[in-house]
Amino acid sequence: MVKKATQDRAYITSIGTVAAGRVSVNKAYKMYVGGAFVRSESGRYFQVEASAIAGSADPEVVNIPLGSRKDGRDAVLVAKNAHEPWAARTAYNRGQILYRLAEVLESRRSELTSSLTRAGSTAAEALSEVSASIDRAVYYAGFCDKISSLVASHNPVSGPHFGFTMPESMGVVAIVAPEEPALLGLVSTILPVIASGNTAVVIASRRDPRTAVVFCECLATSDLPGGVVNVLTGDASEIAPHLAKHREVNAIDTWSADDALRTLLEREGSGSVKRVRSHDGRACAALRDEDGQGLGFIEKFLEFKTVWHPVGI
Repeated sequence: MVKKATQDRAYITSIGTVAAGRVSVNKAYKMYVGGAFVRSESGRYFQVEASAIAGSADPEVVNIPLGSRKDGRDAVLVAKNAHEPWAARTAYNRGQILYRLAEVLESRRSELTSSLTRAGSTAAEALSEVSASIDRAVYYAGFCDKISSLVASHNPVSGPHFGFTMPESMGVVAIVAPEEPALLGLVSTILPVIASGNTAVVIASRRDPRTAVVFCECLATSDLPGGVVNVLTGDASEIAPHLAKHREVNAIDTWSADDALRTLLEREGSGSVKRVRSHDGRACAALRDEDGQGLGFIEKFLEFKTVWHPVGI
């Protein structure tokens, strides 16, 4: 018996039994929290099978961390600590960082396409989704320094003072990402949240978590500060209710076909007067076209502060 293990940022590959020319390969991916790839504190994994790709050495079955409520709490703490410095950056700088993320996605186009193909997409569908994801990253990068001018206002008041309403980020936003499209769903739900200065704790698609890990590798190699985006893998039904109850989570954005889960998150979120947005996961195909992007996706996780200022001072 020969055993060998290699360590990578996003996964561990272990070569188990080697006998009669046959090699058993186990590939264990990691979650992305605080700018680092980590295992679940519970030590649990679930297996994901993938379609074989000619010429690829990747295993057809991989181990994915099964995140726990403790992983969720740890991610919230990291996101909370990352919020203030991220929100303090200029909108222009946040735009530069998201544009850099788009460049990294472009540089890993082939890897992202292969990952989607392994999850069952055709080559044409995978290529189209990756292209749409890159375009959407560029779209929100350009929106960062335009948010305030579009949603702020000068309020007409009857008195010797000015009234200005300005947008502010909310804080930590929990996201239950769509099951599909796996990549475009992540990009379309995460980027409008962080473009305005929020930080995010995301539960990735269970159907295709491998693509989420590749996306996290793009986050890690871009200029995005650690903790701004934290991605957990596992069962949304196990992790999301605890995020909805967590008082350091300011809002939750749910994209799920599970009606009972959406209702539960709305109820649990009401305990801390949390802003909850629910979307039927069966309607996520709309994310693939122009209706899946826009100022409305950014505005729903903004707060507005009105400032009164005396005239002549």
